[in-house]
Amino acid sequence: MSKVKICGLSRTEDITAVNDALPDYIGFVFARSRRQVDGKTAAALRDRLDHRIKTVGVFVNGEIETVAGLYQSGAIDLAQLHGDEDDGYIATLKKVCGCPVVKAVGVGDSLPRFPGNADYLLFDTLSAERGGTGKAFDWRVLHAYNGPPYFLAGGLNAGNIPGALRSLTPYCIDVSSGAETGGVKDPDKILQIVSLVREV
Repeated sequence: MSKVKICGLSRTEDITAVNDALPDYIGFVFARSRRQVDGKTAAALRDRLDHRIKTVGVFVNGEIETVAGLYQSGAIDLAQLHGDEDDGYIATLKKVCGCPVVKAVGVGDSLPRFPGNADYLLFDTLSAERGGTGKAFDWRVLHAYNGPPYFLAGGLNAGNIPGALRSLTPYCIDVSSGAETGGVKDPDKILQIVSLVREV
């Protein structure tokens, strides 16, 4: 059974919603984004989060010391890297703090090369924004994939998640805008998405 992650939490109300739904992971975005939070906000939200839910920090070419500090403080449990981070960056981060790493890979018409030492990959729609477009890519690209467990992202919502899970075997379904209404997290959509993933 695939796990589920709700990404881009930034408000106390978001934490209340996920505590009710109990996804496996939630994401705090530290990169430039309308969903961006700082370390102080993430720590305060983490304090309110159900201990059964793991936190993922989302970064784009973040300083290793920054990522390591958030991990060591307990604000995040995993680092999700959306920039140009390579094998060397990942190896150094793991050496500094032992942080588990999710490396995001933008997918277009074919599966690109990716670092070989991440704990997980995250496949998202290729874009200049490095993810967060709310658009899906052609999942058939992943049919021949054989590698580390992966998070599936990119335009996922209650309407297409069942099809994704019938077509693929992701480690985790990763949803952000698909769990929102009017640009903010929607408790009903979060509950529906978590339920959908758990039912398949």
